[in-house]
Amino acid sequence: MDEPILKAQSLVKEYGGSTGARVLRGVDVSLRRGELAALIGPSGSGKSTLLNILGLLDRQTSGRLQVDGVSTSELDDDELTALRGNAIGFVFQFHHLLSAFTVLENVYMPHYVAVGHVDDAMMARARELLSRVGLADLQRRKASDLSGGQQQRVAIARAFMARPAVVLADEPTGNLDTETADEVFDVFRALNTEEGTALLVVTHDPRLADRCDRIVRIVDGLIVSDETGRSQGPCRACGYGPCLAESCLRSADIPRPLLRP
Repeated sequence: MDEPILKAQSLVKEYGGSTGARVLRGVDVSLRRGELAALIGPSGSGKSTLLNILGLLDRQTSGRLQVDGVSTSELDDDELTALRGNAIGFVFQFHHLLSAFTVLENVYMPHYVAVGHVDDAMMARARELLSRVGLADLQRRKASDLSGGQQQRVAIARAFMARPAVVLADEPTGNLDTETADEVFDVFRALNTEEGTALLVVTHDPRLADRCDRIVRIVDGLIVSDETGRSQGPCRACGYGPCLAESCLRSADIPRPLLRP
Protein backbone atom coordinates (compact mmCIF):
# COMPACT_ATOMS: atom_id res chain seq x y z
CA MET A 1 0.00 0.00 0.00
CA ASP A 2 1.20 3.52 -0.79
CA GLU A 3 2.76 5.53 1.98
CA PRO A 4 0.55 8.34 3.35
CA ILE A 5 0.99 11.67 1.59
CA LEU A 6 -0.04 13.35 4.86
CA LYS A 7 0.73 11.77 8.23
CA ALA A 8 0.16 13.24 11.69
CA GLN A 9 1.29 11.45 14.82
CA SER A 10 0.44 12.33 18.42
CA LEU A 11 -0.47 15.95 17.60
CA VAL A 12 -1.01 18.09 20.66
CA LYS A 13 -2.06 21.73 20.58
CA GLU A 14 -2.13 23.86 23.71
CA TYR A 15 -2.98 27.52 24.14
CA GLY A 16 -1.77 29.48 27.12
CA GLY A 17 1.04 27.17 28.19
CA SER A 18 0.79 24.23 30.60
CA THR A 19 -2.06 25.85 32.53
CA GLY A 20 -4.06 26.75 29.41
CA ALA A 21 -6.41 24.84 27.14
CA ARG A 22 -5.37 21.61 25.42
CA VAL A 23 -7.39 21.59 22.20
CA LEU A 24 -5.78 18.54 20.56
CA ARG A 25 -4.81 15.67 22.84
CA GLY A 26 -2.71 13.30 20.75
CA VAL A 27 -4.23 13.11 17.27
CA ASP A 28 -3.14 10.47 14.76
CA VAL A 29 -4.47 10.79 11.22
CA SER A 30 -3.16 10.06 7.74
CA LEU A 31 -4.24 10.42 4.11
CA ARG A 32 -3.07 8.62 0.97
CA ARG A 33 -3.10 9.86 -2.61
CA GLY A 34 -6.54 9.76 -4.17
CA GLU A 35 -8.27 9.30 -0.82
CA LEU A 36 -11.31 11.36 0.17
CA ALA A 37 -11.99 11.58 3.90
CA ALA A 38 -14.61 13.48 5.90
CA LEU A 39 -13.68 15.03 9.24
CA ILE A 40 -16.70 15.34 11.52
CA GLY A 41 -17.33 16.25 15.15
CA PRO A 42 -19.33 18.56 17.37
CA SER A 43 -18.59 22.25 17.77
CA GLY A 44 -15.45 22.80 19.84
CA SER A 45 -14.09 19.34 19.12
CA GLY A 46 -10.86 20.60 17.54
CA LYS A 47 -11.72 20.28 13.82
CA SER A 48 -10.60 23.78 12.84
CA THR A 49 -7.46 23.59 14.96
CA LEU A 50 -6.52 20.27 13.37
CA LEU A 51 -7.19 21.58 9.87
CA ASN A 52 -5.02 24.65 10.52
CA ILE A 53 -2.13 22.47 11.66
CA LEU A 54 -2.47 19.99 8.79
CA GLY A 55 -2.59 22.96 6.41
CA LEU A 56 0.60 24.46 7.92
CA LEU A 57 -1.28 27.58 9.00
CA ASP A 58 -0.41 26.87 12.64
CA ARG A 59 2.15 24.76 14.47
CA GLN A 60 1.46 21.93 16.86
CA THR A 61 2.71 22.12 20.44
CA SER A 62 4.11 18.60 20.13
CA GLY A 63 3.86 15.62 17.83
CA ARG A 64 5.02 14.96 14.28
CA LEU A 65 3.58 16.03 10.93
CA GLN A 66 4.76 14.91 7.49
CA VAL A 67 3.42 16.45 4.29
CA ASP A 68 4.38 15.13 0.85
CA GLY A 69 7.41 13.35 2.28
CA VAL A 70 8.66 16.37 4.24
CA SER A 71 8.81 16.42 8.04
CA THR A 72 7.60 19.86 9.10
CA SER A 73 8.96 19.99 12.65
CA GLU A 74 12.31 21.55 11.76
CA LEU A 75 11.10 23.93 9.05
CA ASP A 76 11.23 27.67 9.62
CA ASP A 77 8.31 29.95 8.70
CA ASP A 78 9.56 30.64 5.17
CA GLU A 79 10.06 26.94 4.50
CA LEU A 80 6.58 26.17 5.85
CA THR A 81 5.10 28.83 3.58
CA ALA A 82 6.87 27.37 0.55
CA LEU A 83 5.73 23.84 1.36
CA ARG A 84 2.15 25.01 1.94
CA GLY A 85 2.11 26.80 -1.42
CA ASN A 86 3.43 23.79 -3.31
CA ALA A 87 1.76 20.88 -1.54
CA ILE A 88 -1.56 22.06 -0.08
CA GLY A 89 -4.72 23.55 -1.55
CA PHE A 90 -7.55 25.09 0.46
CA VAL A 91 -11.29 25.47 -0.01
CA PHE A 92 -13.30 27.33 2.63
CA GLN A 93 -16.99 27.73 3.38
CA PHE A 94 -16.82 31.22 1.92
CA HIS A 95 -15.13 31.17 -1.47
CA HIS A 96 -12.81 34.20 -0.86
CA LEU A 97 -12.72 35.09 -4.55
CA LEU A 98 -11.49 38.50 -5.70
CA SER A 99 -14.65 40.17 -6.99
CA ALA A 100 -12.82 42.69 -9.20
CA PHE A 101 -11.09 39.93 -11.20
CA THR A 102 -12.38 37.45 -13.73
CA VAL A 103 -13.07 33.80 -13.03
CA LEU A 104 -9.93 32.81 -14.96
CA GLU A 105 -7.77 35.31 -13.06
CA ASN A 106 -9.08 34.05 -9.72
CA VAL A 107 -8.05 30.50 -10.57
CA TYR A 108 -4.45 31.30 -11.49
CA MET A 109 -3.93 34.29 -9.15
CA PRO A 110 -2.31 32.46 -6.18
CA HIS A 111 0.01 30.58 -8.53
CA TYR A 112 0.88 33.83 -10.29
CA VAL A 113 1.71 35.47 -6.96
CA ALA A 114 3.95 32.51 -6.07
CA VAL A 115 5.98 32.44 -9.30
CA GLY A 116 5.78 36.11 -10.27
CA HIS A 117 4.60 35.77 -13.85
CA VAL A 118 1.88 34.32 -16.07
CA ASP A 119 2.85 31.91 -18.83
CA ASP A 120 1.05 29.74 -21.37
CA ALA A 121 1.24 26.63 -19.21
CA MET A 122 -0.38 28.45 -16.28
CA MET A 123 -3.19 29.78 -18.44
CA ALA A 124 -3.76 26.36 -20.00
CA ARG A 125 -3.94 24.72 -16.58
CA ALA A 126 -6.46 27.29 -15.31
CA ARG A 127 -8.65 26.88 -18.40
CA GLU A 128 -8.47 23.10 -18.15
CA LEU A 129 -9.64 23.18 -14.53
CA LEU A 130 -12.50 25.55 -15.33
CA SER A 131 -13.61 23.19 -18.07
CA ARG A 132 -13.49 20.26 -15.65
CA VAL A 133 -15.64 22.07 -13.09
CA GLY A 134 -18.14 23.06 -15.78
CA LEU A 135 -17.31 26.77 -16.05
CA ALA A 136 -15.40 26.97 -19.34
CA ASP A 137 -17.94 29.40 -20.79
CA LEU A 138 -17.74 31.75 -17.79
CA GLN A 139 -13.99 32.27 -17.50
CA ARG A 140 -14.16 35.95 -18.55
CA ARG A 141 -16.97 36.87 -16.18
CA LYS A 142 -16.29 38.74 -12.96
CA ALA A 143 -16.42 36.47 -9.93
CA SER A 144 -19.11 38.68 -8.38
CA ASP A 145 -21.47 37.84 -11.26
CA LEU A 146 -21.60 34.12 -10.44
CA SER A 147 -24.02 32.15 -8.28
CA GLY A 148 -22.89 30.72 -4.95
CA GLY A 149 -22.41 27.25 -6.40
CA GLN A 150 -20.45 28.60 -9.36
CA GLN A 151 -18.23 30.66 -7.06
CA GLN A 152 -17.44 27.58 -5.00
CA ARG A 153 -16.54 25.68 -8.18
CA VAL A 154 -14.05 28.45 -8.99
CA ALA A 155 -12.61 28.10 -5.48
CA ILE A 156 -12.21 24.36 -6.04
CA ALA A 157 -10.43 24.91 -9.37
CA ARG A 158 -8.13 27.42 -7.66
CA ALA A 159 -7.30 24.90 -4.92
CA PHE A 160 -6.18 22.33 -7.52
CA MET A 161 -4.26 24.84 -9.66
CA ALA A 162 -0.76 23.99 -8.38
CA ARG A 163 -1.41 20.22 -8.44
CA PRO A 164 -1.18 19.96 -4.66
CA ALA A 165 -0.63 16.65 -2.91
CA VAL A 166 -3.38 17.49 -0.41
CA VAL A 167 -6.53 19.63 -0.52
CA LEU A 168 -8.18 20.66 2.75
CA ALA A 169 -11.80 21.84 2.63
CA ASP A 170 -13.55 23.48 5.59
CA GLU A 171 -17.36 23.25 5.23
CA PRO A 172 -17.14 23.83 1.44
CA THR A 173 -20.89 23.24 0.96
CA GLY A 174 -22.05 24.89 4.18
CA ASN A 175 -23.58 27.92 2.45
CA LEU A 176 -25.23 25.96 -0.38
CA ASP A 177 -28.63 24.35 -0.85
CA THR A 178 -28.84 20.56 -1.00
CA GLU A 179 -28.85 20.21 -4.78
CA THR A 180 -25.99 22.64 -5.28
CA ALA A 181 -24.03 21.01 -2.46
CA ASP A 182 -24.35 17.64 -4.20
CA GLU A 183 -23.12 19.16 -7.46
CA VAL A 184 -20.13 20.78 -5.78
CA PHE A 185 -19.29 17.53 -4.02
CA ASP A 186 -19.41 15.71 -7.37
CA VAL A 187 -16.79 18.18 -8.65
CA PHE A 188 -14.62 17.47 -5.61
CA ARG A 189 -14.89 13.72 -6.10
CA ALA A 190 -14.06 13.90 -9.81
CA LEU A 191 -10.95 16.05 -9.32
CA ASN A 192 -9.90 14.00 -6.28
CA THR A 193 -9.98 10.84 -8.41
CA GLU A 194 -8.54 12.26 -11.61
CA GLU A 195 -5.71 14.21 -9.97
CA GLY A 196 -4.86 11.58 -7.34
CA THR A 197 -5.00 14.28 -4.68
CA ALA A 198 -5.66 13.45 -1.03
CA LEU A 199 -8.76 15.36 0.10
CA LEU A 200 -9.93 16.03 3.66
CA VAL A 201 -13.36 17.65 3.99
CA VAL A 202 -14.81 19.07 7.21
CA THR A 203 -18.58 18.77 6.97
CA HIS A 204 -21.74 18.68 9.05
CA ASP A 205 -23.72 17.13 6.18
CA PRO A 206 -24.23 13.39 6.88
CA ARG A 207 -25.15 12.67 3.26
CA LEU A 208 -21.87 14.04 1.99
CA ALA A 209 -19.83 12.45 4.75
CA ASP A 210 -21.20 9.03 3.86
CA ARG A 211 -20.08 9.50 0.24
CA CYS A 212 -16.45 9.81 1.35
CA ASP A 213 -14.00 6.90 1.47
CA ARG A 214 -13.54 7.41 5.20
CA ILE A 215 -15.26 9.23 8.04
CA VAL A 216 -12.91 10.45 10.76
CA ARG A 217 -14.63 11.57 13.97
CA ILE A 218 -13.02 13.92 16.45
CA VAL A 219 -14.45 14.67 19.90
CA ASP A 220 -12.78 16.75 22.61
CA GLY A 221 -9.46 16.80 20.76
CA LEU A 222 -9.26 13.04 20.17
CA ILE A 223 -9.91 10.89 17.11
CA VAL A 224 -12.59 8.51 18.38
CA SER A 225 -13.29 6.60 15.15
CA ASP A 226 -11.99 6.23 11.60
CA GLU A 227 -14.36 4.19 9.46
CA THR A 228 -15.23 3.44 5.86
CA GLY A 229 -17.86 5.92 4.69
CA ARG A 230 -20.19 3.96 2.47
CA SER A 231 -20.42 0.86 4.67
CA GLN A 232 -21.06 2.54 8.00
CA GLY A 233 -23.90 1.10 10.02
CA PRO A 234 -26.47 3.21 11.83
CA CYS A 235 -25.62 5.31 14.86
CA ARG A 236 -26.07 3.28 18.00
CA ALA A 237 -27.66 6.27 19.72
CA CYS A 238 -30.33 7.37 17.25
CA GLY A 239 -30.38 4.74 14.51
CA TYR A 240 -29.24 7.10 11.74
CA GLY A 241 -25.89 6.69 10.09
CA PRO A 242 -23.55 8.38 9.91
CA CYS A 243 -24.96 10.57 12.67
CA LEU A 244 -23.46 14.02 13.22
CA ALA A 245 -25.77 15.11 15.99
CA GLU A 246 -23.75 16.50 18.88
CA SER A 247 -25.82 14.54 21.41
CA CYS A 248 -24.95 11.28 19.63
CA LEU A 249 -21.31 12.17 19.01
CA ARG A 250 -20.91 12.79 22.71
CA SER A 251 -22.83 9.79 23.97
CA ALA A 252 -23.77 6.29 22.82
CA ASP A 253 -21.91 6.32 19.50
CA ILE A 254 -18.57 7.12 21.12
CA PRO A 255 -16.51 4.48 22.96
CA ARG A 256 -16.87 5.32 26.64
CA PRO A 257 -13.14 5.18 27.54
CA LEU A 258 -12.47 7.97 25.04
CA LEU A 259 -14.95 10.43 26.50
CA ARG A 260 -13.52 13.13 28.71
CA PRO A 261 -15.10 13.12 32.18
